[in-house]
Amino acid sequence: MSLFVVGTSSHVGKSVTAAAICRCLVRRGITVAPFKSQNMSLNSYVTPDGGEIGMAQAMQAFASKVLPHTDMNPVLLKPKGDSTSQIVLNGRPWKDVPIGNYYQETPMLLEKALESYRRLESAYGQVVVEGAGGAAELNLYDRDIANTLLAKRLKIPLILVADIERGGVFAQVWGTISLLPADVRPLVKGIIINKFRGDPAIFTPGIKQIEDLCGVPVLGVVPYFSLPLPSEDSLSLGDKKPGDSKVRIAVIRLPRISNFTDFELLEQHASVEYVQPSESLEGYDCVILPGTKNTIEDLQALKESGMARKLQMARQQNVPIIGICGGYQMLGTTIFDAGFESVKGTYEGLGLLDCITHFVSYDKKTTQVTRTACDIPPILSSVGEVSGYEIHMGTTTPKTSREALQGDGLASDDGLVFGTYLHGLFLNPSAANALLSYLHARKGLPFTPIAAAADPYDLLAEIFEKHVDMDAVEALVTGA
Repeated sequence: MSLFVVGTSSHVGKSVTAAAICRCLVRRGITVAPFKSQNMSLNSYVTPDGGEIGMAQAMQAFASKVLPHTDMNPVLLKPKGDSTSQIVLNGRPWKDVPIGNYYQETPMLLEKALESYRRLESAYGQVVVEGAGGAAELNLYDRDIANTLLAKRLKIPLILVADIERGGVFAQVWGTISLLPADVRPLVKGIIINKFRGDPAIFTPGIKQIEDLCGVPVLGVVPYFSLPLPSEDSLSLGDKKPGDSKVRIAVIRLPRISNFTDFELLEQHASVEYVQPSESLEGYDCVILPGTKNTIEDLQALKESGMARKLQMARQQNVPIIGICGGYQMLGTTIFDAGFESVKGTYEGLGLLDCITHFVSYDKKTTQVTRTACDIPPILSSVGEVSGYEIHMGTTTPKTSREALQGDGLASDDGLVFGTYLHGLFLNPSAANALLSYLHARKGLPFTPIAAAADPYDLLAEIFEKHVDMDAVEALVTGA
């Protein structure tokens, strides 16, 4: 048997719930793998074999103590703007489609997803499936390969997750279950109420009312908590609050920002703020240009908003400026596009690094890498060996040999501006420590180096073991 985690809407905690269940099962001696048939996110991860999947499924694989695999997320949609998304199929870029045409592909994509599920089921025995968005989207029932159509084919137990912090939890739960197709509704075997704040005893009568109303047991009420888990998609940006550190780092919130999970370790130890292109950079100690799904269009947005000029001013004030992936491409002098990234043409970059980027193919480089930072003060010289992944279109050619990392990137002569294709650079404690120690020292502030953190998935499992009837969940998964 397996288990299907669905939600009353987007951002109710399905991904984290699925990850928690995976780690709880592993701790109970049960092998398991995660699966999401279709995901839409610009936060992605590169598997060991060079495929691309949603970050949430990589997180769930880590929770399951198995290697991430493309079968765990066979269909990944990466929005490019103008109602168009790139379809990543079985880990590889397939094609760009307008959303209206996408649904013509769903019958084939559902079969591909089922093939992936069956392979996982054969290899691991138990699979924890995550749905997408809300499970009761009536207008999508004939093409919802992430929820209802998949549930009809798998016929495995469903757990419905609701977010009480949003309010209206009774309507969320009862409305969703009532609106599910008649042949899917009986598959709902449990409800988990998520993000509860306050005294749970106050909600005890509410639990009985939900159970009486829906005829489905409430398996647990999970309190609101904060753990250092990777964010799934752009909805998570709204939840981010800068810390109270005196060291302030601006991450430019590009219109098509991707893989902002790169900075979540920094968020725990500095005041990291996601700054709109129209906002000021005054008062920030460092500026980071993150990855993007469309380098050229986001570069144009920086110019039109005045952010390009503000970056030049920050450079004149010796503020460190760091570009990751698409951000690195923007820092260069010129971008040539043969029509694969955006409209065919030649585009002037920010000119903070002496390099040129060419987009001459639809192919994408996706690979896990380990590199050593070059001995360039004041930041890179303290980084050492780091690991991460590359996931990008285009190739960048530096005009100088001053690499940021051995075999990748470029640094300015003074080392205060550098770019790299390495996603996850600042998830390495050595890199985060190198940057933060420099920024603290520059302000005359003490800094305590970041130590290796405890496994957050064990902490997550302990929360669920305490607040959820995991014996009942285990019985649903195993069919016991």
